[in-house]
Amino acid sequence: MTTISVIGCGYLGAVHAAAMASLGHEVIGVDLDQRRIDMLSASKAPFFEPGLEDLLHDAQALGSLKFSTDLSEISAASVHFLCVGTPQRKGELGADMTFVDAAFSSVLQHATAGDLIVGKSTVPVGTASRLAELAGSADGVLVAWNPEFLREGHAVEDTLSPDRLVYGVPDGAAGEQATTRLDEVYADILRRDTTRLVTDYATAELVKTAANSFLATKISFINAMAELCEASGADVTQLADAIGMDDRIGRKFLNAGLGFGGGCLPKDIRAFMARAGELGADQAVAFLREIDAINMRRRIRMVDLVREVCGGSLIGKRVTVLGAAFKPNSDDVRDSPALSVAAQLSLQGADVVVTDPEAIDNARSRFPELNYVADTIDALRGADAVLLATEWTEYRELSPDQLKSVVGVPAILDGRNVLDPGLWRAAGWTYRALGRR
Repeated sequence: MTTISVIGCGYLGAVHAAAMASLGHEVIGVDLDQRRIDMLSASKAPFFEPGLEDLLHDAQALGSLKFSTDLSEISAASVHFLCVGTPQRKGELGADMTFVDAAFSSVLQHATAGDLIVGKSTVPVGTASRLAELAGSADGVLVAWNPEFLREGHAVEDTLSPDRLVYGVPDGAAGEQATTRLDEVYADILRRDTTRLVTDYATAELVKTAANSFLATKISFINAMAELCEASGADVTQLADAIGMDDRIGRKFLNAGLGFGGGCLPKDIRAFMARAGELGADQAVAFLREIDAINMRRRIRMVDLVREVCGGSLIGKRVTVLGAAFKPNSDDVRDSPALSVAAQLSLQGADVVVTDPEAIDNARSRFPELNYVADTIDALRGADAVLLATEWTEYRELSPDQLKSVVGVPAILDGRNVLDPGLWRAAGWTYRALGRR
């Protein structure tokens, strides 16, 4: 058993703290947000994540997990995980490192010889080396970088049963010590034959940003193909099925639609571009600018498609948007394509009604000018057009026959290409989707 501190109890930190406690470690989670700490201390998740509240409750019932706003409490720990945010700097592409730097400096004040500070935040390459130099004055304090690969909606599973563990460590004896300490923390996970990669700092940092950039590239690639399909009369879903059968390509992340959003992918690829520019390697990732542009263009095209379905004008048309979160099984609305489209529809004169199983409160705080209705059927009443923008299971399973008498005009826009066009058309609906005839 290791005594662990987790600095920053937002999405990443809260899940990591609960998961480490469930593995048998003593864990103290620290955050400056008193409301967040109060909720976590009561085994209540400050955000929607399946399985997290059960994990919090079980760990706290055993007495192995506690939360505090008092940073001095981390002095009892010997391994300190940095899980604070790296948001995009206002008006720039690069990541704001204010929180990481402040958290690292604070931990150094309480760390003792032999302690290990482990970064989990997604940071620009070179950060770990820079922080390790700062730690050089703290005799015997080690620094490692251990990137996270969480999927919102699957974060508990991804933490407890990851597909790989990556350690970024220094050279020599210090690196061996850091590796040994991390192996002790992840002993239960490693016993299940989880792949472990030990690298230098820079490689560990690049693994996360490169992975996100590759996923974004796949998504934007198929969305670019959707534009060609629309122009040529082809079907992007069949195209994705066909090319996905090639095991060199694979079918995952080849789902055309509104594109990606959330608090990670968009800002991470922009920060990646910014850091590459600082290193003089901006031409190497110049393609990411087009990836970002394709992604944003999908939202504009969806507004155009809704307007077409509404007869050429959105003014006074009632449009129901199914989904506010950027993805299902989450209440995260950061850079949500669904909300972005809803807001643009509203600006162009539509009477927009938004519904979502979990994200209405967060959506209302971002776009208070939109109308929000919790009940799906109530949200659909009298709609001139329905846009499926977040592919929650309950929306995918809606019955076109039953809903036809609820809406004003039976017109469905499948923003995620997850509905059966034949089923909806047979029920008398107009069906439209990006990249499909």
